[in-house]
Amino acid sequence: MSKPPHDKRSTSGPDELREQVEETRQELGQTVEALAAKADVKARAQEKAAEVKQQAADKAGELKAKVTETASQVQHKIPDPVIDKATSAAEQARAKAGEAAHLIQEKTPEPVRQKVAQGTQMARTNRTLLLAAAGVAGVVWLVCRRSKG
Repeated sequence: MSKPPHDKRSTSGPDELREQVEETRQELGQTVEALAAKADVKARAQEKAAEVKQQAADKAGELKAKVTETASQVQHKIPDPVIDKATSAAEQARAKAGEAAHLIQEKTPEPVRQKVAQGTQMARTNRTLLLAAAGVAGVVWLVCRRSKG
């Protein structure tokens, strides 16, 4: 049965009127739910954030697979003598760095070495205080920098 226009009265019976009222209530309830969903900005933002997070995770997985594949291809193209030379050069650099550290330690006067050792020990002992002081210094620097700009 079709609904009569709102401005015309119908000679419907009470059962038919009750049915129309119930249909109108259901439609109104659905409309209110739809409006409430649109008005819930926080929920919509969370849904969008979850969507973007999933897209980023998917893209990261794709990129990781691509990098792994490319690295594998490149590794197979590098001749073994080149890898051996690179490994040898890295070992030589480590050895030279060790020699330099040993030479610096030999040439540094004993009182300086003792003071450095004391400072290192104090820094390790007071790590929290040192980090807090560094944080405060950083904040002060930022505040001064902003006030000048």
